This record gives sequence, C-alpha cells and structure tokens, in this order.
Amino acid sequence: DLSTGAVIAWYILIAISIAIFVWGMARLIRKYRRGRGVVRSQEPFRPRLLRTVRLVATHSLIGRRSGAAGVAHALTFYGFAVLFIGTAILSFQDDFARPALGFDFFRDDFYLGYSLFLDLFGAALTIGLLFFALRRGLFAPRRLRYDRPDGSSGGFDRWRYRLGDWVFLGSLLFLAVSGFLLEALRIAHDDPPFERWSPVGWALGQGFRGLGLVGSPAHTAHFTLWWIHGIVALAFVSAIPFTKALHMVTGPASLMLHQADAGRRLVPIPADAAPDEVGYGFINDLSPRELLQLDACTKCGKCHEACPATASGLPLSPRDIILDLRELAEGSLGIRAQLGVPPLHDHPASVLGDPIRPETLWSCMQCMACVEICPVGIEHVPLITSMRRRLVERGEMDSQLQATLETIYTTGNSFGEPKRKRARWTAELPFEVKDIRNEPAEYLWFVGDYASLDPRNQRVTQALARIFRDAGVDFGILFDAERNSGCDVRRVGEEGLFRSLAEENIRNISACSFERIVTWDPHSFHTLRNEYPDLGGSWPVLHHTQLLLELLESGTLRPERPFGRVVTYHDPCTLGRYNGVYDAPRQVLGLIGAELREMPRNRGNSFCCGAGGGRIWMKDTTPAGYRRPAEARIDEAVAIGGVDIFVVACPKDVTMYSDAVKTSGHEGSVEVRELSELVLETLAVAVSLASADTAEG
Repeated sequence: DLSTGAVIAWYILIAISIAIFVWGMARLIRKYRRGRGVVRSQEPFRPRLLRTVRLVATHSLIGRRSGAAGVAHALTFYGFAVLFIGTAILSFQDDFARPALGFDFFRDDFYLGYSLFLDLFGAALTIGLLFFALRRGLFAPRRLRYDRPDGSSGGFDRWRYRLGDWVFLGSLLFLAVSGFLLEALRIAHDDPPFERWSPVGWALGQGFRGLGLVGSPAHTAHFTLWWIHGIVALAFVSAIPFTKALHMVTGPASLMLHQADAGRRLVPIPADAAPDEVGYGFINDLSPRELLQLDACTKCGKCHEACPATASGLPLSPRDIILDLRELAEGSLGIRAQLGVPPLHDHPASVLGDPIRPETLWSCMQCMACVEICPVGIEHVPLITSMRRRLVERGEMDSQLQATLETIYTTGNSFGEPKRKRARWTAELPFEVKDIRNEPAEYLWFVGDYASLDPRNQRVTQALARIFRDAGVDFGILFDAERNSGCDVRRVGEEGLFRSLAEENIRNISACSFERIVTWDPHSFHTLRNEYPDLGGSWPVLHHTQLLLELLESGTLRPERPFGRVVTYHDPCTLGRYNGVYDAPRQVLGLIGAELREMPRNRGNSFCCGAGGGRIWMKDTTPAGYRRPAEARIDEAVAIGGVDIFVVACPKDVTMYSDAVKTSGHEGSVEVRELSELVLETLAVAVSLASADTAEG
C-alpha cells in the first residue's frame, strides 16, 4: 500500500502525463489544420467507420505478404489493448468503485478470470515484441533498413528513426516483462494458492521463491519495480504524440480518412488556379488529411519493397518521400517548430529540390503498388502527382517527356503521326470497319495511341478486330477523331493538356450512337471509365478481356481447338490495381484451353512493366548493375520453368516486354503475346475470314 504522500505524487504524475499527451495531440491537430483545404470524403461516415474497425480488428492489411509479421503484430496489438483495458478496470475499481460506491467487484471468479486473461494476453504481447526485436536486430530485412536509393545523407540521415524504433520497441517490451515481474514478486511475497490462475506470474514467482526471494525482500523489490514500471508507463503515454507510438492514433485515423479511389481519380486543378496553386510546392499546400497520413507512417517499408522504381535503382522510395515530407511538416508546422527546435529543412523553401529532387518524382511509374500495400492507407501516388504538377508548371522535366507532351498537344497522339494515319491499321483487314461517327454501332471501340500506331501493337489490334468480326460484334471506331485519352498525360502532371484531350474526346464520342465503349488499352479504359465522368462523359466502358469473356461464356465465340500451351499472365497495373480486373483475363485463358502458371507476384502484387506515369516517354535512367522492371519481370517468368508464352493485355506491355525479352537475354526461351492473339489462334479466324472474303470477291 502507498502512503498518502506517495498517492498524491502518483496522481500528480498522472496529471502531468495526460497534460503532455493532450498538449502534443492539440499541437498535431493544429498542424493538420494548417493544410490547404478541408477534410472531406465522398463516402458516408458509417461505412468508413465500419471498414476501419474491420481492418484494424482483422489486421488484414498488416498481414498481407508478411504473414508472420501480421500474426506478431496482432499478438502485440491485442496484448497491449487487453492490458490497457485491464489496467483501466483496476483503476476504476481502486479509484472509483470501492471508495465512491463501496462496491468491490475485484474478487472471487471475476478476479481469477481477470488474472488468467491478462496473463495470457501479456504473454502474447511479449511474444509479438520479441519477434519484432529478433527480426529487426538479427535478420534486418531490406525494407526495415533506411538506406536511401537517392543517395542522400548528412542532414537526411535516419539514425533518429533507428533509435526511435528501438526505444518504442524496448519501452513496450520493458512494460510487458516488468508487469510479469511485478506479479511474480507479489506472488513470491506470500504465495497465495489462487494465484495459479496467473500462470506466467505464478511460475516466475515460484522461481523467485526458489532463489530465496520471499517476504520483506520480495515486498521491497516489488515496491521499487512498481514505481519504475509506473513511471515508464506514464512516460510512454506522454510520449505518444512525439514518437513512433503516434501511429497507434494516426494509423486508424488515416484508414478512416483514406479515399478508396486515391490515385485513381485525381483532384482536378481549378481552371482559374494561379501558378502557385497548381500542385504542391510547399508543405502547407498538402491537405489536412495528407499531413495526418505523413504521421501515420510506421516506416514498415512495405511500399519501399513493392516499388519497381526502388527495385530498379532509381532515386525513389515512396517511404522516403513520406518521411521527408513528415520532417518538413514537423520542422515548419509542427511541435518541433513550436518548441523552437531547428528544422531539417528551411521553411518556406519549396519541398521540390530540397528535400525531394525532381529526378525522384520523375522516377515514379504511378503503378499504385505503394498505395495498395500500405497498411495504414497512405496515399503516396496523389502526393507525387501533385508535386509533378508544380514541376510541369515550372517546366522542370525530362526533355524527351517535354517533347512528347508537345507532340501530343499538336498531333493528338504520342507518336507525332498525322491524325489521318490513326486508322491505317484497318486497311489490312479483309472487311470494312465502321466509322461510328457516320453510322451507329453497339460498341464504340476506343483504340488508343499504341494500339493504333505502333507496328507490333497494330497486329494485336487487327487480331482483335477479326475476333469481333467472327463473333458478330457490331463495332465502330472514331478514325481520325480519336485523341490520346490523356491518362498518362494527367499522371505526368500536365492537367491542362489532359483536360483539353478529354474534352475533345468527350465531344467526339458524345456525337456518336452506341451502347458501350470497349478498348484494349488499360490506360484508356481507366480514364474513360473513372475520370471522364467528372468532365461530363459517362458511358459503360469495358476492357477487351471482359468482352472476350462475355463472348466466350455466351457461346458467341467458340474455340475450334484448345490452345494447349503453358503460359503465364502479367496483370497490368492500370487494369489490376487501378480497376480490379484480375479474373476476366484468367478466365479467358482457361476457356481457350491454355495452362496458366502464375508468377510469384500476381494480381494486386503484380510487378510494373516500367512504362506507367509517362516513364515510357522519358529517357531510361536505370543505373548500371540494375535490371529494368520489365527485364526483372521476364526473369521472374522464366524462373517458373516450362512457360512458353508471357501473356499481356496492354499495348504498352507488348512494347515493354517484347524489348525486355531481347535485352534480358531470354530471346528464344519465352514469347510475349497479347491475349487476343491467343484467342484468335483457337478460332482460326484469319484463315476462315480470308477464305470467305476471297469467295465473295
């Protein structure tokens, strides 16, 4: 029992701890409110709350692709939560129920159940923490190291993060272990038989008794350790707003505020925006939600590990961007600034150049792998795009990219070809293709730049046209009225050009009569489906794999012979992570009789080809000794063994992987084919159509 003076001192310490915690949280909220705009969500509050509770409770995001770490975090989370609740119950009993109500519920069966429950969850907490300590200290996986791919050091050094990680982990482990030792010393003092319901504490207590630590010495040790344990616990609470422990608050908040379409539907720039309102150039340009998400980052490195730019040696790590922005926000807007601690980065200096270099932002492939894997819902891609917008406004970009954007502006396509050549691929077909501007059709086929103008992709486009003809699909194209859809233009950061392209396409499409749009370009599929509606162009849009599946399942397409070869399939980023189309291509492969062998990284974990986000229009800056993303992906496919064909469903994938087969040294061992070409082979449409047209002539 504590003396009256000790009780008063204890409550003073509690008050100080809570006051520091509240002050810190208030300063954080003040920092977030200094962001540009307000926190809004298109999703109602209740569904967001239920989703957040489900994600936090199930640990489904944390455990993805790291099952052991997910289990260990669940043990840690639930162990900490139960011990916290148990401490609150004990405080309620000692500080309110007994003195104020004269009610003592902390005895008999309740006490025994309470003791067992807390012992088991205390053990779970300890096991989880030991796992993380061993993994971080002994195995040190790459994603937990703070090596920077951009080569920065000095003021950017991350030793503070390493220290913070260990202090956070060590503090929790100390609280867990010292809690058991407190229980053991209390049991060692008088060894009550009912304490067998605290199995861990009782076992340790028997060990102490065996060592002769009983009676008064045990009581003294218990009293001393109780104060140490209590002070560390109060220090932990007060330190939450200032340390890695903050993620316990900001992580769920970030999930609650996460936009389900983050990166998929970018926020438009107002037509009357001033140059300094275009994109992000200063830390207070970020929204309150984005500033909060910076603090939610746990530095787990999952985005760092998933990023194809990082894997290719390019100077980009999504994790480093978040941490650099966090340092800038904290040093110029946050607690560090309010306490007068010098910031790592000068404010109001631009975030561009220091700490985040233009070449870092231009390395991003906009593949969404970082957003998809983040366990706390951080939206890296919109941040990168917003900073790119400011770079474009300043004219700071790769010269080849700038030339391509100018070409698209003047010709409407990225190849610089006259618009009359856009439909030249139809000339080699043994049938006429409808001009949908002049006659109605069931499907408006939006072909896209690469599918229309690249020679290798033209063969795929012709194959798909033959399939449609064989299936009796009523389709037409826009001929020279089609423009680049603008998907990659927008992700480069050229919002004005995107809007111009989109408005012209919407105007031309709206003048036609059709029921649905189909395209085999995932980039066109995405932007027509998800971004054009904001500009007034809303239609049902299908990717060609979805339409092929419909035709096969309905019996409209009837394969004459099974394909019968072993293939692997690559999920395009824009088709998969952006739009969730994973099953249709695989079902088509199954229906034509192909044997599918999956690569280790597939579906949501698919690796990027390296073309996205305008990278296909930029100079290749892959450092010597690294594999380009497409080459690494071909290596992965070949490593499966026995795969004949690398199947893709995107024009840019056809280009990137056809080149990668040659440059990776695998020419002759695997062949890159688009899904339509495989379907055509099973139908033998080319031969039948050619014969029919010859007979008609």
